[in-house]
Amino acid sequence: MAYKDEYEVARLQSDPAFLARLSSQFEGDWKLKFHLAPPLFAKTDAHGHLVKKAYGPWMMSAFRLLAKAKFLRGTGLDPFGRTEERRTERALIDEYEALIGEVTAKLNAANRPLALELAALPDGIRGYGHVKENNLRAVRQKWNTLLAQWRSPTAGQTSQQVA
Repeated sequence: MAYKDEYEVARLQSDPAFLARLSSQFEGDWKLKFHLAPPLFAKTDAHGHLVKKAYGPWMMSAFRLLAKAKFLRGTGLDPFGRTEERRTERALIDEYEALIGEVTAKLNAANRPLALELAALPDGIRGYGHVKENNLRAVRQKWNTLLAQWRSPTAGQTSQQVA
C-alpha cells in the first residue's frame, strides 16, 4: 500500500549500497547528475506538465536530508503531501482497500481469475507526474470495466458456466 514519494526516492538514491553498486560499475572520474522535477520548484510546459531539470552531485546531500525527513510524510508539515499527485495516491489506497473488501466478500473458484485481475490493477499505475496520470487514466477504464463485470450476476463466469 506504499507509493514512491519524494522521501522514498531520496532514501533509495542516498542508500550507501546503491552508491557502492554505482562505484563498482564505473571507473574514472564520474559525477552523478539527477534529472528531477520537484513539485515545489519545477516549471511547467505548455501542457501543464512539470519540466525536469538537471541537478548535480550536491543533490546527494539533499537526498540524505530528505530521507531523514520522512517522518513528515502524511502530516500537516509534509510539503509534498498537498500536491494533487499525493492526494490522489492516498485516495487510491482507500479505493483499493474497498475494492479488495468487495472482491473477497464474493470470491469463489469461478470468479477467481477476475478477482486476480482486479487485485493486480495497481501494478499498472507507474511513473511520476503526467506519466502516472496517463497510466492511472488507463487503469481507471480497466478498473471500471472489470468492476462492472464483477458486480454482474454472473461475475467472473464464462458463458459455458452460466448456461
